[in-house]
Amino acid sequence: MSGLQLLGGPGEPLVSRETALILGGARIGLCPDAAHTALGAWPEQILPARLLGTTAASWQEVWQCPHPCRAGQHDGLLWRRSGDILYGVISLDEAEFAHSELPPLQAATESAYRRIFALLAAEQLPELWRVWNYFAAINAETHGLERYRQFNSGRQAAFIACQAALSGKVPAACALGVAHGPLSIAFMAGKTAATPVENPRQVSAYFYPAAYGPKSPTFSRAVLAHPPGQEILFISGTASILGHQTVHAGDVAAQTEESLNNILAVLAEANRQAHSAPFQAQELCYRAYVRHAADQPRVARVLASVLGAADICYVEADVCRSDLLVEIEATGIHRT
Repeated sequence: MSGLQLLGGPGEPLVSRETALILGGARIGLCPDAAHTALGAWPEQILPARLLGTTAASWQEVWQCPHPCRAGQHDGLLWRRSGDILYGVISLDEAEFAHSELPPLQAATESAYRRIFALLAAEQLPELWRVWNYFAAINAETHGLERYRQFNSGRQAAFIACQAALSGKVPAACALGVAHGPLSIAFMAGKTAATPVENPRQVSAYFYPAAYGPKSPTFSRAVLAHPPGQEILFISGTASILGHQTVHAGDVAAQTEESLNNILAVLAEANRQAHSAPFQAQELCYRAYVRHAADQPRVARVLASVLGAADICYVEADVCRSDLLVEIEATGIHRT
């Protein structure tokens, strides 16, 4: 193995927990073994959400690297580093921020991102490539504001405090709602800056108008990251949005088609800037987040018509806007 590999699949663990060659990963599911991270294991993001379209109780993803990792903990963060690539996970209970002047989720989000930036500064790996964000009740309104908008305010406050860019060179990301659990953030970072990729069919998220909240989301539609000898395409969570507006409200099949059209548009833009051979839609690994479990077969049929037998993990989760029924993200790795 000459570089990073992303391994994913349902059921039993993909690799031994004793290996030093795992940078980090994620476990999705409602089964008992997805309830905690074993002491001494790699940083693993636990996503307590139901898998759809499979009888498996859990799905595991791991980033495997060619050289042993250095591991550590930093202010509640569990992380591993291989060369100039770092993967970390942090989970914060909103109850710990109940006495903040800010809404607890907003305060927890700002704290988590400040800790992430502090770790990256300490490790001299300043470039945040990809972030996965999950928290409960994303569309609920508390403290006079939708929780997703609270999250965006906390994230942006941390970016400003840590002198990180708010537009242009920002990481790929997703933010999804789960039924319960803490604020959970996983991230990958490196020494070299990733190349941001935007979608010509959409307004960049960081330029959304104020109608979508007091602070805009801070993420790129995709990025191209460049570990030694490789190119990684991270496509952010992508939904049925044209310009900045939701389209096809109430029609999950049409929303899936539009989400896929947006992914294909981002893919074309990424391939214009890529250093490697063109990325093909069928070769990428996907997570498809579906708001209503009963909609999964329709989502799967639309995706199969274009993506064929691509690797897709279907997850029951709430999308960042209450009128969005599906969101899709993707990852691909090439040699350069």
